[in-house]
Formats: sequence, C-alpha cells, structure tokens
Amino acid sequence: MRVLLDIQYSKADYVMDLLSKLTFVKAKTITEEKALLMEEIKEAVDNLNLVKKGKKKARPLAELLNEL
Repeated sequence: MRVLLDIQYSKADYVMDLLSKLTFVKAKTITEEKALLMEEIKEAVDNLNLVKKGKKKARPLAELLNEL
C-alpha cells in the first residue's frame, strides 16, 4: 500500500528517521510539485469515475477547446 503524507517541515527529518527504522516501510521524499501533480491526477480520475457512474456531467470537447 502507498500513502502520501503531508508533514510539517520542522518535523520532517524526525518522521523520515522514524520511518527509516521500520524494516517493512520504504520511504522517500518527493518534491512539492510532484505531490501537487499526484493530487491533481487523483482528482481527475475521481471526476472521471463520477462521470462514468452518471453522478457528474462531462463537458463537451468543443467547449473545452474553445476555452483554450
């Protein structure tokens, strides 16, 4: 299982040190930009799943392209 944690900067070293001592945990840091990208992708997938279930209405492609 993968978990993304948002840790207060002043406590990050402590938490990473703690996690590194657990033999069953692999921990690595990622950049803020990568974390934001991952969150945006997750949100997009969640929205797509809602559209597939009929709980959310999709926008026509032509409307989206006109915005650009």
